[in-house]
Amino acid sequence: MNFFLVSLYVLGAISVLIALGLTFISLIGYKQEKTDVKFHGNALVIVPCRGLDLTLRDNIDSLKRQKYGNYSLMAVVDQSDDPSVDILKSLDVDYLVADFPCSKCSGKVRAIATAITRFGDFDAYVIADSDIMARENWLEKLLDPLGDLKHGASTTFPYFNPVGGVWARIKLVWGFVGLGMMESGITRFGWGGSLAFRKDIFRDGDFEFFCEFISDDIAITKICKKNKLDIAYVPEAQPLINSSDDMSTFMEWANRQTALSISSSDSVFTYGIIFYGLTIFLFLWAILASIFIWHLFLLLLIPTVTNGIKSARRTRKGKVSSTLISIFIPFLYFYNLIAAHHMKQITWRGRTYDLQKFH
Repeated sequence: MNFFLVSLYVLGAISVLIALGLTFISLIGYKQEKTDVKFHGNALVIVPCRGLDLTLRDNIDSLKRQKYGNYSLMAVVDQSDDPSVDILKSLDVDYLVADFPCSKCSGKVRAIATAITRFGDFDAYVIADSDIMARENWLEKLLDPLGDLKHGASTTFPYFNPVGGVWARIKLVWGFVGLGMMESGITRFGWGGSLAFRKDIFRDGDFEFFCEFISDDIAITKICKKNKLDIAYVPEAQPLINSSDDMSTFMEWANRQTALSISSSDSVFTYGIIFYGLTIFLFLWAILASIFIWHLFLLLLIPTVTNGIKSARRTRKGKVSSTLISIFIPFLYFYNLIAAHHMKQITWRGRTYDLQKFH
């Protein structure tokens, strides 16, 4: 009996410490980074296109209407008969057919490399996914940090606007995990949907490294770290991605994104398992302990409540549903980590890539 009581006291003390730690993490506010020196160079916005994204016409049109004056827009397709070509022509957007020779790269990396090698006289390059819808100041805000030479790249993270059912809304809240990672310089990465970088980040062998990588954003992130250059986070440049996911498309997307993150760094899996494992443990322990031991154990749900409030604040519509979904996101993300850890291949826009080659 004494051993049982001691075990409960120890478990209770550990759970309180975990709750305090998770609450502290959830309450850390993001401090906006200020840049005094603005970027004024010429920029090439590269838009790899494959197939018809939801609201593709509006997405491309938003990239045409940027306030930043000194830029060119170039789409890149795999083949001249790609379904996106008709829309590009109707919007009078220039496009290239990707032809850069690489053996291990993804189709997106080949598209970007094609544009960079064809147009090497720009001061900065901007990668824009064809599924983003950008405000008119998106490019200006994204480029501004590059005026400070300590920044090799700048990035943001999207708002997954749910236009479908429940899984589209789950994707919205799942995406808040990425927002949290962006807000910390330790976990920040370059998100390839909106990623600007100066031409001079490529040093000895860096462009060749980029051209043989599966993920453009992970490659740019690694190059910046190697060359001791910061990646700026620009929340004001956040684009919109209209999402109509069902369960199948969401799980494929979430597992692929997680697998790519794990392939970039083993610590992503380790830290993720620890963080979300502790979050799940605390949630379940708080409920069971409050039922069978003492109702005040419900106070251990404070981290869950604060994360729910944070999700509600980040949500533009449907705040209640986002708050409820946030309770289960740790379980889902924990599953994604386990599933992705065992993935040897990913399927991306109809093509299969071997992850083992890109560790």
